[in-house]
Amino acid sequence: MSDPQEKKVAIIGTLKEKSVLKEKVYDNTLESFTIVKDILKNFSKEVNVELDNIDTRIKLEYTDRSSFDAQIRVAGDILLFSMHSNIFQFDREHPAWKTPYIQKNKFNAYSGIINIYNFLADSFKYSRLDDLGYLIARIFINHEKQYFVEGKRQMGMLFTNYGNEEITRSSLTLIISTAIQYALEFDLLVPPYDAVKIATVGQAEAKIQHSKLITGKRLGFQFNSDDVLINNSH
Repeated sequence: MSDPQEKKVAIIGTLKEKSVLKEKVYDNTLESFTIVKDILKNFSKEVNVELDNIDTRIKLEYTDRSSFDAQIRVAGDILLFSMHSNIFQFDREHPAWKTPYIQKNKFNAYSGIINIYNFLADSFKYSRLDDLGYLIARIFINHEKQYFVEGKRQMGMLFTNYGNEEITRSSLTLIISTAIQYALEFDLLVPPYDAVKIATVGQAEAKIQHSKLITGKRLGFQFNSDDVLINNSH
């Protein structure tokens, strides 16, 4: 059995090294998320000025939901930005491990995550709790403020220089505007007939359109796994 003193030394070493690192990752991620909230708030105001005297239903609406959640309504869509309170390490199969940046220092593989989900605004308006939302991108930020974006190709292809670029207000602004544009172009599709051709009396009583039809932008169609794009050429 190992000497208790050796165990204590090992625990102290881990706390000094890994735990301090994780706190730094958390601080960097929370700082970036605070900037995300500010960008969303200002973006809403700026766009709404340009939309003055146009249909009020298409105006943007920013909501600060909690310390770790914020949303922006854009016409019929809601983009939910959610920061996870925990710190993660990439699993060994993740392409990030192939980058020289992580290979030279395994601690670079620890990151915080900001997720960007796309929901239909009506899903919240009518409390359709079974409606679907889609993760369109997630932002990884580490202890050196290095970042990359993992998501659908329209998102990921623009932000892949992991290890060579710190996250900034400018990069976050570009990520947010790209996500909003992607959501607006990501249309709701008619569900297959067979998926909605039968309804129970209970569903009818609860209004078919709110309970039977689980609504999502790709309902009834295969939604492929997100592309992972990381630049390995340093």
